[in-house]
Formats: sequence, structure tokens, C-alpha cells
Amino acid sequence: MIYASKIRMQAGKERDNKLTSIYSIYLEGSIKTADFYTKESIYDWLKDNPSIQVKVNISPYPLVIPEKRLNTKYVKSSPDYTGKDNLLNLPRE
Repeated sequence: MIYASKIRMQAGKERDNKLTSIYSIYLEGSIKTADFYTKESIYDWLKDNPSIQVKVNISPYPLVIPEKRLNTKYVKSSPDYTGKDNLLNLPRE
């Protein structure tokens, strides 16, 4: 399984709680190289490989899903009981 375990926000938006302000996400697990990947590259990768699953490394481990608003590509976690997207609950660097 591939897990999203931390995030980096865009410069100047480190305290934002908007998914579109995420710059990159650290992926680890069943991938070649554990590293930070931009939200746009993760979006493209998930769209091109629908059988691949990425989960947020916070219980209840929701799936990371691609989302596009206007021309902005980003990812979000599947909704759960917390009311806040779990990607935004990950540690920030």
C-alpha cells in the first residue's frame, strides 16, 4: 500500500487549510522512491492508473482521490466523520 504521510504547503501559505495550497505530498510504501511529489503529479498518476490506491496515513486511512476545480489539479481524501480533509491533518514540513 502507498501512504501519504506528510505535506509541504506553497510558499507563503504554510498556515492555510486549503487543499489547493498544498504544494507536495510525501508518498511512501510500495513505490520505487519514497519522496515528495507535487499534487499535480499525484493527480495525473492517479488518473492514469485508476487501479493504484494511495491512502492518508491517519486513521481511518481514507483514500487519496484526484480532484479538479476549474483548471487546478489537486488531490483530496475521501470524506469521513472528521469533517476536515485528512490530508490537511498530516504533519507539515
